[in-house]
Amino acid sequence: MVAVSAALALSVTAACGGGGGSDSSNGGAKNAQNAALTGVLNASDKKGGTLELWSSQDVDSLDPARGYYAFVWNLNRLYTRTLVSYDAKPGADGMKLVPDLATAEAALSNDGKTYTYTLRDGLKFDDGTPITSKDVKYGIERIFAQDVVPGGPVYLMEQLDQGQKYPGPYKDSDPNKLGLKSVVTPDDKTVVFNLAAPYADFPYLLAMPGAGPVPVARDTGAQYGSKPASSGPYKIESYEPGKAIKWTRNTNWDQASDPLRKALPDAINMTITTNADDMDQRLIAGTADIDAAQTGVQAAARTKILQDKTLAANSDTPTTGFIRYAAMSTGVAPFENVDCRKAVILASDPTSLQTARGGPIAGGDIGVNMLPPNIPGSEPSYDPYGRAQGKPQVDAAKAALAACGKPEGFSTVIAVRNNKPAEVKTAEALQAALKAVNIDAKIDQIDGAQASSLQGAPDNVHAKGYGIIISGWAADYPSGAGYLQPLVDSRYILKNGNFNFAEIKDPSIDALFDQAKTLPPTEAAAVYTQINHKVMEGAYILPFVADKALNYRNPRLTNVYIHQFWGMYDFQALGVSS
Repeated sequence: MVAVSAALALSVTAACGGGGGSDSSNGGAKNAQNAALTGVLNASDKKGGTLELWSSQDVDSLDPARGYYAFVWNLNRLYTRTLVSYDAKPGADGMKLVPDLATAEAALSNDGKTYTYTLRDGLKFDDGTPITSKDVKYGIERIFAQDVVPGGPVYLMEQLDQGQKYPGPYKDSDPNKLGLKSVVTPDDKTVVFNLAAPYADFPYLLAMPGAGPVPVARDTGAQYGSKPASSGPYKIESYEPGKAIKWTRNTNWDQASDPLRKALPDAINMTITTNADDMDQRLIAGTADIDAAQTGVQAAARTKILQDKTLAANSDTPTTGFIRYAAMSTGVAPFENVDCRKAVILASDPTSLQTARGGPIAGGDIGVNMLPPNIPGSEPSYDPYGRAQGKPQVDAAKAALAACGKPEGFSTVIAVRNNKPAEVKTAEALQAALKAVNIDAKIDQIDGAQASSLQGAPDNVHAKGYGIIISGWAADYPSGAGYLQPLVDSRYILKNGNFNFAEIKDPSIDALFDQAKTLPPTEAAAVYTQINHKVMEGAYILPFVADKALNYRNPRLTNVYIHQFWGMYDFQALGVSS
């Protein structure tokens, strides 16, 4: 669920890329609030020092095939390279895919169904072994082993399986564990993808961390995330779950083979804490550099920063590309009934939910539908439940309750991650609003680090009676499919790591996704508009806000900019001045 910012039209005042050792810190944007939205702040090529990241959220997984948190995909840029990647630039240019491990964009053939990439020279893993096309293929094959490494996106399975029912490398009968037929490696420098039909979005799938190379000799299956091989400028020196991660330089990484990354710090630490307010105090005090989760400071720090011009100058409020929302599980009674779902949407208080997220400045605009404004096909004015009014609609909610056969209300459970304070506050705000129409909602705060096996496991959701699941989502890649498909396509319902929390099983929605894949992006946008309408008409999901985040940056940071794909600082670009 990678963040994509809605601010695609922001101007680009400076670029980030290349290497070198000279200090060019006189260039770039000047320090001010939101300075990192439009250019590179404190631009520099100076190497050295240690970047200090903090987070109140542990990673879901450091295994590139399993991680799905937005900030974890951003962290992967430190140690996982892919055939293509998003350019290391602020503004709209950062949305463009450029060659990474590959020498150039794919050579297309076979009427747009065959993609051929050639690897760069000098590519090595952190142990010095060469990176070959077979490592790329093997890394992709691991995605198919959902029984061993679940949790990450599965788009490549859909495009590459083609009826083979490939079980993944751990059950592969091929002696080299390279039996996926649609991917061919004629030599160590060439990898060929043969699709069943043209698919213009395919390169976006290859930019996801799960498409990075993995050496079969170092693959430890479900434990791979504890010490993954590095193809980038940093390697994971140590990982203590729930406590800390340390990256050090990959001495086998060659700057000449990597035009995207500067690799400025000598080391990068990430401290994981359970006390978000303490982390915010450390940010303001300058002993922490940024919050890696990039979901914004807590209420106390937010007030302090916004009321102090000096502190405010060290902050940015990007539109993150996330929609924060509640999904209603159709597998938990009474939410199999559309009118019961509508009752929740109508009874909710849009303004109190927005306030719980931080208000219009640091929390975002009231959410009215489930397609963000940066995604082609979106309709910011499409508001089928009148949420932009900012008020609960109690009478309409009571009418919906009567229509669903629950005129006296009902009881349900709201599942919310315990390490996301803003999510907990939205759960409380929703709980209070529902009480006004006699919907008794108990809040169950689940372990956020285990979310994929708790709220992401339909069997557990049913057993626990999680009728309402609170979450947030940003596009995996910048199209309607990249945003909506994991949330609403029935074929994406997984036993673990599921994100179709509503368990939507509408054949007409699935068919529209299939139709969109056959169309050029400009025509596909209209199909995604239709899907958005069907989702909202079905009342499966209650959008809270189109998310913004007030993030604080240590003044000592160099090369700071908001990357438009993640809607957060580009971690791999950051350096430190002291």
